[in-house]
Amino acid sequence: MVLTGKIIREIEIKSDTDLFHELFCNKPYEVSKLTPEKVHGCELHKDDWGTHGSIICWDYTHDGKRKIAKQIMERDDEKKMVTLTLIEGDMLQDFKSVIVKIQVKKQGENKLVTWTIEYEKLNEDIEDPLTLIQYFADLTKDIEAHHVRVN
Repeated sequence: MVLTGKIIREIEIKSDTDLFHELFCNKPYEVSKLTPEKVHGCELHKDDWGTHGSIICWDYTHDGKRKIAKQIMERDDEKKMVTLTLIEGDMLQDFKSVIVKIQVKKQGENKLVTWTIEYEKLNEDIEDPLTLIQYFADLTKDIEAHHVRVN
């Protein structure tokens, strides 16, 4: 059985794609204010908010359990993409590596948020992180609902 994988999910949004890019690049601490039932906090552990190579730590609830994820943040403003590489946290109990990419783009009239999870499981008994990609889709919809309500 293959231990590595990639899951991609696109979510269409109505609000400005730049808002999503700005949120996850420069203001990830704001996510907990927009989705307090899912994300409880985001702390800066190294460098400044929005700095390429900064380290952030998320406190969140996934699959009914409170968890943490410490990640290195890389940004690509040209591609409007944020890459979060897991270096500590609950997911490392099941995965050797987890990389989450968040990219926003416009395709014609459509505005899209694309979540990509690249992972390597510790063994073949571990399930693919399908509930995590759904979590990110739900998170996007919650953030989108806030942005649409405000604007």
